[in-house]
Formats: sequence, structure tokens, C-alpha cells
Amino acid sequence: MLASLPMYDIQPAGVQAWWDQLALRLLAAGVAAPAELTWPENIHPHWHDPDLLLSQACGFPLVTELAGLVQVLGTFSYGVPGAQGHLCRSQLVARTEDQGKTLADFKGRVLAYNSTDSQSGYNSLRALVAPLAVNGAFFSASLASGGHRQSVDLVRKGTADLASVDCVTWAGFQKYSPENCQGLVVVGQTEAYPGLPLITSLQTPAATVAVMRQVLTQAVQEPALQALRQALFIEDFVALEPAHYHVCLAMREQAQALGCTRL
Repeated sequence: MLASLPMYDIQPAGVQAWWDQLALRLLAAGVAAPAELTWPENIHPHWHDPDLLLSQACGFPLVTELAGLVQVLGTFSYGVPGAQGHLCRSQLVARTEDQGKTLADFKGRVLAYNSTDSQSGYNSLRALVAPLAVNGAFFSASLASGGHRQSVDLVRKGTADLASVDCVTWAGFQKYSPENCQGLVVVGQTEAYPGLPLITSLQTPAATVAVMRQVLTQAVQEPALQALRQALFIEDFVALEPAHYHVCLAMREQAQALGCTRL
């Protein structure tokens, strides 16, 4: 069996320590949980692996690439600005010289985004930009960076002017690598969407899914694990179904209806 929590990797040791405790509780409940997390170089084949016990996906690929191909356990809720309950928002990051500006002020400027299949870095921003676009266009150029850290770097260096960054990732940068945030400021945020879905293979039995949800629910309530949770900003676990993520499709459709198919 495979397990990974790859999306918030700013502090891998803390993620592994959290998994160590989850794995112990899963094993005690009869679930064959691996001792070590997998850190896949290519996340997409990993998500499709029939031996996948647990992973963390992104909401937009969940309702597109992964639709009907995985099971959803739920999501963690996080105690960071931009998050509320099981919902998250992306933070719009610009240089401090642009503090006080609104999204409309970035018309004709340069965007850095992690990937076109990202809910936090692309899809949610596209929905926000669409009403401001003219003939489907808003930015003068859009640069694919390959990751939120790289997007932030491009903004800081002046190669790009704006990036849409998952609020938990941004909080992680501020806490664990503040050098990534120097000279940068949040100038807005996107609309809310459910947090990163915790998924498992379609081959995972229903009884195992139920046990995993129970273990996750109990782990976020245990006082002994509070320090581990706080290090990762985790406050709760909320069981969700794929239908909760249809808001991601609605955001794409909203943008398309206004003629904005890409950033």
C-alpha cells in the first residue's frame, strides 16, 4: 500500500511525524498502513495507483482527471488566514509596492501560476478575473512556474506581478521560509472552495474507508497530537464526498461563460 501527503511539503519532517501517528492508529484499527510516506516526483500516476491507501489531491483535478477514479475521504481544515472550516481561498500575492491595489489594477500585467490544472493557482483565479477580462484577456502574459514557491519567486524578482497561492502554502512560507515572502504582500483573495481532498483508490474497501475516516476524526481531536497538528496548521478533519468539489467545475464554467477560458 502507498500513502502520501505531498501537497504541503514545506516541512516534510513534520508531515512524516504526523503520518507516523496516523499510521500507528490505522495499524491498530486493522488497516495495513505503510510506515513511510511516498514523495512522488510525478503526482498524477501516483493518484491513479490501485494500491493508493491515502494521498492528498487538488480539487480541480479531482473533478476532471480523477472524476470517478478515486474515493474521497474528506479534507483537513486549517487555522490560517483565508481558511474557514473545510473551505480555503487563494491569496493574491504581489510586491509591497503594489500594496493597496485591487485585482482590477493588475490588468495588463504579468501573472505567474503553478499549473493550469491547479484549483488554487489557476482555476479559482480565472473565475475571479473573468468579469474583468476583455475578450477573454486580462493579463498581458502568464508564466507557468511549476509550483507555488516558483510563482512567488517570480513575483519577488519582478519577472511577474501577481500570483495566486493556496492560503495554507502561503502560511507555510511565512512560518518556515520567510525569505520567500520578503518584499511581498497579499492584495486580495479568491472565492472559497473545499480544501485539498484526501483520496484513496477505488480498490480500497468501504469498511477500510470508514475506519480511515474514524481514525482521522479522532486524530485531530487528540490532545497528545496537538503540537504535530499545530505545526501543519491542522485544526480538524471533515468527511466530504466528490460532490462537494463541484464548486471547482462551477468556477471553470463561470469563467467560460464570460469568455475567459485561460489566463
